[in-house]
Amino acid sequence: MDKTENNGLDRRGFLKTLGAGIAASASLYGCSSEKKTAYGDPAVSDKAIGEMTYRESLTGDKVSLLGYGCMRWPMTKDENGKDIVDQERVNELVDYAIEHGVNYFDTAPVYLQGQSEKATGIALKRHPRDKFFIATKLSNFSNSSFENSKKMYEQSFKEMQVDYIDYYLLHSIGGGGVPSFRQRFVDNGIIDFLVKEREAGRIRNLGWSYHGDKETFLYVLDMDVKWDFVQIQMNYADWKTNDAEFLYRELEKRNIPVVIMEPLLGGRLAKLSDHLVGRLKQRRPDLSVASWAFRFAGHFPRVLTSLSGMTYKEHLIDNLKTYSPIEYLTDEELEFLEETAQLMLKYPTIPCNDCKYCMPCPYGIDIPAVLLHYNKCVNEGNVPKDRQDPKYREARQAFLVGYDRSVPKLRQASHCIGCNQCMQHCPQRINIPRQLHRIDEFVEKLKQDTL
Repeated sequence: MDKTENNGLDRRGFLKTLGAGIAASASLYGCSSEKKTAYGDPAVSDKAIGEMTYRESLTGDKVSLLGYGCMRWPMTKDENGKDIVDQERVNELVDYAIEHGVNYFDTAPVYLQGQSEKATGIALKRHPRDKFFIATKLSNFSNSSFENSKKMYEQSFKEMQVDYIDYYLLHSIGGGGVPSFRQRFVDNGIIDFLVKEREAGRIRNLGWSYHGDKETFLYVLDMDVKWDFVQIQMNYADWKTNDAEFLYRELEKRNIPVVIMEPLLGGRLAKLSDHLVGRLKQRRPDLSVASWAFRFAGHFPRVLTSLSGMTYKEHLIDNLKTYSPIEYLTDEELEFLEETAQLMLKYPTIPCNDCKYCMPCPYGIDIPAVLLHYNKCVNEGNVPKDRQDPKYREARQAFLVGYDRSVPKLRQASHCIGCNQCMQHCPQRINIPRQLHRIDEFVEKLKQDTL
C-alpha cells in the first residue's frame, strides 16, 4: 500500500515511589477536574485543517486515517439524574467529523453502559449511508452461548439502524487465553455463523480486537479464517514495552490492515508530566502534545485508521489537523519518541485508559475517576513524598481538594472491599483492588497529616 497514507510494590515501596513524581515535575499545580482544550493546549481554530489522509482496506474502502471512537461520547443527565448520552452534541460532533473527511466510526454494545450504538446510529442515520463505515463488536463477555451471541449481533443492526455492518469485530480477545477465546467464539459455532454472514454481505469486513498474550494472538491469526483487519493497542509508549511492535509486525507480515486503539493510552499521552510536556514543546512548539502520539500511530503503512474518543470539539479539530494531511515522522523523531517513552517509565502512574470496562462497580466506586485523579496528580507533582517535602502543604491540599471534586465521597476508593469483580474485565490487567487500597491508604495519611 502507498504510504500516503509497577503494580507489585509493598506499602513502603509504594510511598517511596509516590515521591518520584514530585521530584520529576518542574512546577506544581492544583489537581482540579476542569477540562482543558485541545489536550491541554490553548484554544484551537479549524482554519488550518487540510485534506484528510485515507488508507485502503482489503475490500477497497478508502478509510480516513482518523477514526472516531464512540466509547467517550459527551454525557448529560436526564430528569431523574441518570447519566445519558448528550445526543445533540453527538450529532454536532458527527456532522463536523464527516464534513472534514472522517468516515470510520467504532462502537460496541457495551460502550457507555449500552448507549453508544444507539446514539451513534441516530447521529449517522442523518447522513447518506455511503458517507460512513460503521464498526461494532460482539461483546459476549457475560454470556457466550450461540443464542445470546446471535441476539447481540442482530440487536446491533437495530440499534444502529443499518442493514449491513462494514467492520465487525470479535471484542477484546486474549483475556483468559486460548480456552476463553474458544469458549466465546469457536466451540459455540459463532465464528462459522459470522463467516456466513460475511458471505451474505451483512458483514463486509470481519476482524477482532485484542488484549492479551502473544500465544492467543498467534493462535487466532493462524486459524483457518480470512481476517480482513485486526484492532490492537499501539502507541509510542507501548511500542517497545508492551508488545505493540511485535503485534504490528506480525500483522504486517500477513498483509492484514491494522486498526489502532488507544493511540493516546486513554488520554495519558496527552496529559504528560510538566517535564515531558516541556520536552515535546521544546522540539515542536507548534504541535499539541497529543499530535505526537497520533503522528506515531499514523506513521506505519499497514495502519488503516487510528481511533480517537473525541468528547470535545477542540480534540476533534486538533486531530483533524494532525491527519489532514499527516506529516510523517522522521527517523530522528521516532528515536526521540522512544526516548520520551523510556522517560515515562520513571513516572509511577497507573496504566488506566479510562475504558470503563471495570464499571459498574457493585459497591458504587467510580474506579476510573479514582485512578485518573491519582495519575493527574502524579503528572502535576501533587503527590508528596512525606511531610518534609518543601511543597508538602500545597500538594496535600491540591490532592485532597481535587479528589473530592473529581470523585463523590460515596464513590471513592475507601468503599472497595476487594471483591475482584473488576479485574477480570480490565484490558490493561491492572490489579484494581490493590491500587484502590493503596490510594485510599495514601489519602488517609494525607487527611490525618501523618504521611
